[in-house]
Amino acid sequence: MPPKANPLGLNKLQLKTLTILQELARGGQVAPDSDGSVRLTELPSPHGDHFHVGHGVVRAADATGLSNEGVWRALERKGLARSEYPLAVVVTAAGLAYETGLRHAILHGGGH
Repeated sequence: MPPKANPLGLNKLQLKTLTILQELARGGQVAPDSDGSVRLTELPSPHGDHFHVGHGVVRAADATGLSNEGVWRALERKGLARSEYPLAVVVTAAGLAYETGLRHAILHGGGH
């Protein structure tokens, strides 16, 4: 049986942000730490109304939480990330494994 989506009751902005952070962490550009967490120091900047994450595209409107300290802190309180706002965010092993249910809804095939 697959894991239940959003068991911690994250709000929509937190879910979108975590989904994007998960994809960035899985992008292969950073190696996990010994505890399974991944430290992200470079977050993408939108060009126009979107930005690229791996082979996908995310609408800038779905990514407002990437620059929102409150969202980072909420993810930290839930044990899904450790905030070093604004310099870095560490996505914990629990955060990487968390089922947001949004991956296919906000990550779209690349157009260019």
